[in-house]
This record gives sequence, C-alpha cells and structure tokens, in this order.
Amino acid sequence: MTAAVTPKGERRRHALIAAAADLLCEGGFEAVRHRAVARRAGLPLASTTYYFSSLEDLVVQAVEHTGAQEAAQLHARLAGLSRRRRGVEATADVLVDLLLGDCAPSEISEELISRYERYIACARHPWLRDAQRRIGEEWTSAVIEAIERCGRTVRPDRIKALTCGIDGAVVAALVEDGGNLRATATAALIDVIDVLAPLR
Repeated sequence: MTAAVTPKGERRRHALIAAAADLLCEGGFEAVRHRAVARRAGLPLASTTYYFSSLEDLVVQAVEHTGAQEAAQLHARLAGLSRRRRGVEATADVLVDLLLGDCAPSEISEELISRYERYIACARHPWLRDAQRRIGEEWTSAVIEAIERCGRTVRPDRIKALTCGIDGAVVAALVEDGGNLRATATAALIDVIDVLAPLR
C-alpha cells in the first residue's frame, strides 16, 4: 500500500483538494498554485506534487469537489420543492432559487462567480471540459426535475435552450452592477418559460 492510499494519505489528499477548491472560488484559476494550496491545507509544499501528477490534475480534482458540493445543494433544494402547477412567475422564481440558493437579492457570491468562470475557463483549458460537462449534467437534471415539479414539461430538443436561457439570465444579471440579481434573472426567464417549458 502506497502512502497516497493510506487513511493518512487520503486525508492529506482531500485537504489539498478542499484547499484548492476554496482558492478557486475565492480568486479564480490564477489563485490555485502549489505553494498557495499547500499553505491553505497546512501541508508541506512537496505534498502537492506527491499526491497529484500536475497542477492541472489538482485543479480538475478541485473542480469536481466543487461540483459535488453544488450537486448536493441542488438536491437539497429540490427535496423541499412541492409538486404543483405553477405559473410563469412562480416557475421563474423556483429556477432562480434553485441556482442562487439563499443569496440576498443583490448579492453576487464568490460561488456564483466561480461557477461561471469555470465555463469560460474550458475554452482556454480543454482538460477541464470533462469535469465541467459532468457538473453541467447534474445541473440539467436538477432543472428538469424542478420544471416537472412545477407541472411543466421540457421537450428533449429544448432542454439545452432552457438551461442556456437560465445561465444567460444569470450572467446578464451579473453585468447589472449593484442591481437586483434575482429580479434581473427572474425577469429574463419569465419571457421564455412558457415557450421552452409549457404547462402540461
């Protein structure tokens, strides 16, 4: 048994991944460096190269760690969503709540910024794409479930348009400096929900 797969090794590896995920959220991809990760995890610098084949490997693990946390949050929010027919405004509220969670109306959280930075980063870093696709599949699955619980349906050929519409609404809201993030995102969704996810 190598040190990397012992309980102590697994704890150290997890600590490094969690530290990298925190740095990624706080400062973007530029913040994730061997020295910064080791310092945040409280481990020797050499541990970052001992447990991971490269910085890219560590970043991918951090992205997957973050994706798993986001998926858990999505499922927790879905668990509390009742099944009933909802109008356009109520459905838009559900979808925005699903994505933003407990953020204040005008709050732009580090987690939200990091989520959309990861999408853009895939253009420059193809090695991130597989991890980000898996995270995207979790999000799409959660959106479909939320839509169904609102008494609506999403045709397979419109799922991509719907999820892109939701992402676009949030990104547009991020551009509105100091504005009401929730209100901007909700207003953008209201215009497309009946077309992309009509009532059954």
